[in-house]
Amino acid sequence: MKIALLGAGAVGLSIAARLSTLSDVEVHAVSRSQHADAVTRLGLRLTGLWGEGTYFFPCTTDLPDDDFDYILITSKATQTREICEQFKDRFRNAAVVSIQNGIGNEEIIREYTSNVIGGMIITGFEWRGDADVHVSVIGGDAQFGLFPDGCDDRVTSLARLFEKAGIVALTTDSIRYAIWGKTIYNAALNPLGAIMGVPYGALKNPYAWEVITNIVQEAYAVAHAEGVTLEHTLANEYLDYLRDVQIPATASHRSSMYQAILAGKRTEIAFINGALVAKGRTHGIPTPANECVTRLIRFRETLGDS
Repeated sequence: MKIALLGAGAVGLSIAARLSTLSDVEVHAVSRSQHADAVTRLGLRLTGLWGEGTYFFPCTTDLPDDDFDYILITSKATQTREICEQFKDRFRNAAVVSIQNGIGNEEIIREYTSNVIGGMIITGFEWRGDADVHVSVIGGDAQFGLFPDGCDDRVTSLARLFEKAGIVALTTDSIRYAIWGKTIYNAALNPLGAIMGVPYGALKNPYAWEVITNIVQEAYAVAHAEGVTLEHTLANEYLDYLRDVQIPATASHRSSMYQAILAGKRTEIAFINGALVAKGRTHGIPTPANECVTRLIRFRETLGDS
């Protein structure tokens, strides 16, 4: 079994590390030069909830011209099309798997291949060095399914590989719905945590919660217009779950959007709250709360880490 990981940052390198422990799997990660060089020299140091250890596996800035069973795209959503353009000739018969944030990644990948698997993972990864990642929170099990719906042997095999590697993973016939569910979670917490520079636990503050409530209610209206069936049928039901279960499980985590801003990088806001705004417009649904936080993040991006 050969698996490639493209756009491997903290998420992709951590997955590669765990998969590299399997005797029947060959892993190759493609990452930025600073990480690829460090992983090659030092191995990837992984700490936290996925275990502690140092893992050695091939990690370069380009992908060998080989046939892979699975190609996992784990980059920021802003890089999806660029990665597809660069590596489309390597997709061939591989199942191409998106393990990314936001809405729209799988749709982009489908322009380049019909073999698309959607993935959903709610886990917090934090850089501690160029080849050092800490897994800080786990907010739920990973899920995989054919995109936009369905399940087959390739999906089942991938989930089993993750399980063997110590990452709890499930299969689903409705991965599109799971991706929407995670996007609403991200939309509720990611931008506010980034704008205010606070971990998720602080967002239970009543003033922040009013904003979160508006974001979620708008998101549910858009999801229903899109024909998406969510695990929690009503927005208020999900808000209770978010407050009582998801936030406590990830209370100390600082959002990936906040980490991106500190690093002077573009955020994924266009694929999260921005995507909700865009889809809301197509259905004539106002999304003022999501539009406001999208604009604030865009403004915050222009300030860098100042």
